[in-house]
Amino acid sequence: MSSLINSVNPWLVAVGLNTILLGLAWIAPKKLLTPAGLFHAWFLSILIWVTLGWQGYAIVMFYFLVGSGVTRIGMAQKEAEGIAEKRSGARGPENVWGSALTGALCALSVGLINSGFIVLSPQFLATNPQSLLLLGYVASFSTKLADTTASEVGKAYGKSTFLITTLQPVPRGTEGAISLEGTLAGIVASVAIAFVGWGVGLIDLLGVAWCVLAAFIATNLESVIGATLQSKYSWLTNEVVNIFNTLIGAIAAVLLAWTWISIIK
Repeated sequence: MSSLINSVNPWLVAVGLNTILLGLAWIAPKKLLTPAGLFHAWFLSILIWVTLGWQGYAIVMFYFLVGSGVTRIGMAQKEAEGIAEKRSGARGPENVWGSALTGALCALSVGLINSGFIVLSPQFLATNPQSLLLLGYVASFSTKLADTTASEVGKAYGKSTFLITTLQPVPRGTEGAISLEGTLAGIVASVAIAFVGWGVGLIDLLGVAWCVLAAFIATNLESVIGATLQSKYSWLTNEVVNIFNTLIGAIAAVLLAWTWISIIK
């Protein structure tokens, strides 16, 4: 089946598949995306399919479905407490790109290298940049799913929440707050999507470890940003913080892999 898909023009497959999915999502009674969010997700999904094939697409779909699911955990309770995601969790364009901009840039870079639009020197090619970019791609979504899961599970089930910078107790939903329940759930989520990346052949088993470690680092740094900087700058919205979060996760995974390669050579 995969060979048949790969033999067809990827643009035709991407546009056809995602247009069908857009239509189904448009008429579905439960809205996971706003109308504008649907069209941005449509464009993003086409980009991912054309550059990374069904393998990269699987990562996006896993993130979207699981992320949307955990957002709805305890929704009634979170809405009553005023800490639920806006629009009952339906994603808009800002959410789409806040979560996926880093991954999209990694995918686009892989596509440009594979197509010959970017020509790298032999010295740089020795580091296998496509593999590092694929690792960054998976790590960005592993980071975002860890962050989303940790936040939503923590707001729904966190028995004790603490500000990451001071470890002082704070109400659930406070920017920069962490909980044991949320942290553990976030780790499980990052492991799950990293194994999806391994299962479809984008990363190896060592890459799974780098993704999980990078997601843990980035998620906690994101909490530090939320606790210290977010309230001071109006431009530092949740979506902008999400971009920083996924970028940190991707960079951390690539640096971990690069360092490991340097050590064993």
